[in-house]
Amino acid sequence: MSKLAHSILFLSTFAVASALAPAFAETIKYKADLSSANEVPPNDTGAKGTIEATYDSEAGTLSWSGSYSGLSGPEIAAHFHGPAAAGVNAPVLVPVDASKSPFEGSAKISADQAKDFADGMVYFNIHTAKNKGGETRGQLAKE
Repeated sequence: MSKLAHSILFLSTFAVASALAPAFAETIKYKADLSSANEVPPNDTGAKGTIEATYDSEAGTLSWSGSYSGLSGPEIAAHFHGPAAAGVNAPVLVPVDASKSPFEGSAKISADQAKDFADGMVYFNIHTAKNKGGETRGQLAKE
């Protein structure tokens, strides 16, 4: 095979592979409704809210936006936690600045963390001084 034929074959293969590469990237959306009744243990503050998150598999980035109301006091911490099913507590996966509502942010996450999100094993909650373990919580699910 001539050098020209090799070059054409290589460039053709590269062009096809490049065109197909974006097909493997995925954007996955998640959502949770936050409620004080969902906390473990539940509380009676009536705090509520929502959070939406989007995972970009190509960049390995999780982006989120949310809002809340009815907290017993200022937010002192907010996090995505996992892996955990609804009703089970778990360690922090990703800290979130939710010092004001609405809030938004983004962070790089690991492949294991992305799998926890995909498996429905992540919850989000907001902590206050009155409810240090969490005042409002929601389990994230694919939209």
